[in-house]
Amino acid sequence: MNKRSLYAVAATAGLVLSLAACGSDDGGDTGGDDTGGEGNGADAASLDLVTEGTLTVCSDVPYPPFEDFDESAPSGFVGFDIDIVSSVADGLGLDLVVKDSSFDGLQSGLSLNAGECDLAASAMTITEDRAQNIDFSDGYYDSLQSLLVPTDSDIASIGDLAGTRVAVQQGTTGEAYAQENAEGAELVAFPSNAEIYQALLAGQVDAALQDLPVNVDNAKRGDFTIVEEYDTDETYGLAIKKGNTALVDAVNEQLTELRDSGEYDELYAKYFSEDGSADDAESTSR
Repeated sequence: MNKRSLYAVAATAGLVLSLAACGSDDGGDTGGDDTGGEGNGADAASLDLVTEGTLTVCSDVPYPPFEDFDESAPSGFVGFDIDIVSSVADGLGLDLVVKDSSFDGLQSGLSLNAGECDLAASAMTITEDRAQNIDFSDGYYDSLQSLLVPTDSDIASIGDLAGTRVAVQQGTTGEAYAQENAEGAELVAFPSNAEIYQALLAGQVDAALQDLPVNVDNAKRGDFTIVEEYDTDETYGLAIKKGNTALVDAVNEQLTELRDSGEYDELYAKYFSEDGSADDAESTSR
């Protein structure tokens, strides 16, 4: 983990450049009201929302530090993604409702296109395959993968995985990376990180290959260590129902305002600085 501070600086700089390149220069009102986005260029009636006056967000929970349960929070959830969409909703003058949903249904587009939610905020990597079924906002987070093992493990790299059982989350880019690079390993796919962590604790798997900050959180909670990190050149986006360009544009305006106002940097520091929940973990992807 001795490279995390360097990666954090690089990830923040890369994200700022990504948003600067992709986002609109027209910032919105981030004060949040109940006017349906009046004053920021977004007409609520044109956004084709599931529920009038509400931004309904689906997320695969728990997946700390991006999304987790918290009954004391206004939405019932906390995390980096939750804070991002909360700011987007405020800027559009909308209430926020968050639903716990299966990641496979989110990344495939089934949940969005079935009208379960307006957008998915779930540490989701923008890929060409996914973009065939769903639309994406501008990128809001650059990403890395990682390999987590018990601290007393002989596994030191992905090249040591032959003959081992490796946990991955089904339907993720981490699973795809493991399929391409973990030669000789038996990949065991789980529906979420909660099951992956329990399998690690029980010794049912020898390692876990998945998103870096999530593995950092797992390492902090158990006797595990991250032995490798993988730059897969991926970026997160907020997923939106295919063809809802009005909502894509409105969300992008809010992401740009989030960057321009400095609020994005504050949120990043909250979750990924040395004092944050991910202990200066850099980036990840699903």
